Amino acid sequence: EVQLQASGGGLVQPGGSLRLSCAASGSTFDDYAIGWFRQAPGKEREAILYISSSDGVTWYADSVKGRFTTSSDSAKNTVYLQINNLKPEDTAVYYCAAALKDVVHTYPPPGFNFHSWGPGTQVTVSS
Repeated sequence: EVQLQASGGGLVQPGGSLRLSCAASGSTFDDYAIGWFRQAPGKEREAILYISSSDGVTWYADSVKGRFTTSSDSAKNTVYLQINNLKPEDTAVYYCAAALKDVVHTYPPPGFNFHSWGPGTQVTVSS
């Protein structure tokens, strides 16, 4: 079973950029689809990005579309979330999660479709 660890969060001014990393161990990302989620204090967990190369599916939440992009480094078994033009409302704990191929069929993807979660990394956007 794949194990995930998100990192790269921090304190950023509005309009700034940040790149989050999600490193996998125990397996490779080629075996899974990847989702990114975030949760702000007092708010529900929000799915923001989902990608499944094998299924040919890429999905972005409206709240991040045009500002967030994903990439990967196969040699490092790591996926990245590039966050641009950060806004105060982006402040949250960000999580990466893995789902088995061909499990997610509804969008936004439900959290219960993802069997492996990283511990999360804090992103704070403030001037």
